[in-house]
Amino acid sequence: MSTYEGGRGSARPGRRSRWLLAGGLVAGSLVAGAAGLSAVTASAADRDPAAPNPGQPVAMFQHDVPGVDESPRGKDQQRPQWRHDPGTNPDRDGAADRPSGHQGRARDDTVVPVPCDSARLIAALVRANAEGGATLRLAEKCTYTLTHAFAQPDEYDGGIRDAREAADAAENPGDAEAPPRNPADDKAGLPVIYHRITIEGSGATIVRGVDSPDFRFFTVRDGGELTLRDVTLRNGRSAAEGGSIHIVHGATAVVERVTVLGSTSLSAEGGGGGIFNDGNLQISDSKLIGNRAAGTQGKGGGLLNGGVMVMHRTEFRHNSAVSYGGGLANFRAAGDVYSSAFVQNNAGQGGGMASFSARTKVFDTLVAQNSAEVGGGLANSDAVLVLRQLTVRDNIATLKGGGISTTQGLLPLDDSVVSGNTTRGNGGGIHSEKSNLLVRGSAVKGNAAVGKRSQGAGLFVTAGSTSLYRSHVVGNTSTLKAGGIQAERAQVKIDDESIVVENNPTNCEGSKVPVAHCFR
Repeated sequence: MSTYEGGRGSARPGRRSRWLLAGGLVAGSLVAGAAGLSAVTASAADRDPAAPNPGQPVAMFQHDVPGVDESPRGKDQQRPQWRHDPGTNPDRDGAADRPSGHQGRARDDTVVPVPCDSARLIAALVRANAEGGATLRLAEKCTYTLTHAFAQPDEYDGGIRDAREAADAAENPGDAEAPPRNPADDKAGLPVIYHRITIEGSGATIVRGVDSPDFRFFTVRDGGELTLRDVTLRNGRSAAEGGSIHIVHGATAVVERVTVLGSTSLSAEGGGGGIFNDGNLQISDSKLIGNRAAGTQGKGGGLLNGGVMVMHRTEFRHNSAVSYGGGLANFRAAGDVYSSAFVQNNAGQGGGMASFSARTKVFDTLVAQNSAEVGGGLANSDAVLVLRQLTVRDNIATLKGGGISTTQGLLPLDDSVVSGNTTRGNGGGIHSEKSNLLVRGSAVKGNAAVGKRSQGAGLFVTAGSTSLYRSHVVGNTSTLKAGGIQAERAQVKIDDESIVVENNPTNCEGSKVPVAHCFR
C-alpha cells in the first residue's frame, strides 16, 4: 500500500555528511522550498540560533523561547551540540553505559532546542538526518507555519516499496487497474525522517498555511523511527495517503499526546486523513479530530492502518471517509485498540471503525453516535474483528447494522453492550451476513430497525452461524417481526443462560429459521 516517493537520506553512519547545516544554512544538492529557506547565507553558522538570517524572511512568530538561555557565552556553547562520533559519550554521567544509537552510530542524548521559526525547524530536521538522529525540543506553545512543500530529490530505487506493490498486484489483480501513483502528489512540508528522531512538542503547533499547496507534515521511511510528543498538527492536506503523517512500510512511528486536526487525504484509493501507517505505529493519549479521507474510495478518515498498529487511549471525533472507516480503517493489516473512543464519525461503511481483510482487536472502547450506510458503529468485512468490553451505542446506519455489521468474517463480542442503535434497514443492533458471530456475556438492548420492511432490531443474521452465551437480547423494536432475532439460512444457537425477551413485535417468531430457547 505504500505510495511514498521520497528523497535522499543522510550519509552512512561514521561518514560526515556532505550537507552543511547550521541554524538556517542549507548547502549542497538539497534544495529547500519551505518558507524561510529560500535565502540563506553561510554567516548563519556563527550566529545565535535564535537570531534571524539576513536575506531571508524574519520568523513569523518571534518571541522568547522558554528553555533557551540567551546570556552571553561563547559561540560553541550557544549552538546546539550535535555529536556523531562513534562510540560512547564519556562527557556525561552514565553515558558510557548506554548502547550505541541507530545503525551502530552512537547518539548524543542532548536535547536540541528549536526556536519558534519554521525555517529553523526544517534546518534542525535536515541536520538530524545528516547526523544519524537527534532529539529536538520545539519552542513552548509556538506555532510553526509551513507554506511550501520541502523540495527533496529522490535518489532511491523504491526497494521494499516497489517489491510490496508488485506482490500486492500479483495477489490482487484488480489493484493493477487502479490509477497509477503520481510521485508529484506525495509531498511533505518537513524533511523526510530517515533516522531515529524524537520531537518533543512542548505544546507547539505545526500548521499548513492558509492557501498553501497540498502537503502533509511528516513522512517516515526506509527504516526511519519518528517519536512525536505533545504537539498539534493542523490543516495537513495530501494528494496521496496521510494528510498529516505517512509511515512507509519498513518505518516506525511512536505518537504520544498528539492532536491531528482538520487534515485531509485526497488519495483516490488510499486515505488516512490524519495518519496513514504502512509500517509500525504505536499511538497513545492522542486525538484525531475533523480529518477526512476525501478520495473517491477514501478509507480511514482519522487513521488508515495498512501495517502493524497498537493504540491506547486515543480519541476519534468528527472524522469522515467516503468509503469506510470514518474514524479508523484497518485494511489488510493488524491493529490492536485499547481504551479508546470513536464518537460522531461518518463513512460509507463503519462510521466509527472498519476492519476489512484484516485482523483487528478492540478492547475497553466506546463507539458512539457514529453514522454510515452499513455498520453505523463498526463494520467488519472478510476479516477478524475481536471486540471485548465495548460500549456500542446511539449509532445510525441507513442500510443495515445500526451498531455493528459483519460480512464474511469472524466477530466475537465479549462482555459488551450494544444499545440504542438504529437502522432504516435490518439489524438495529447487529447485522451478520455469512459470518461466524459469537455473542458472549453481552447485552443487545434497546435497538431499533425503523424502515417500512425492517426486521431484527436486536440481531439480523443471514447465512453463517450465530451463537449466544450468557447474553441478553432485550427491548429491541423493529417494524416487522421478528424484533429480537431474525435468522435466514443461518445456524443460531442460544445457550440456557441467555435471555431473549420483551422485543417487539416478537422475540423470534417470524424468523425464517427456528430459534430454539428464544422464549425465556
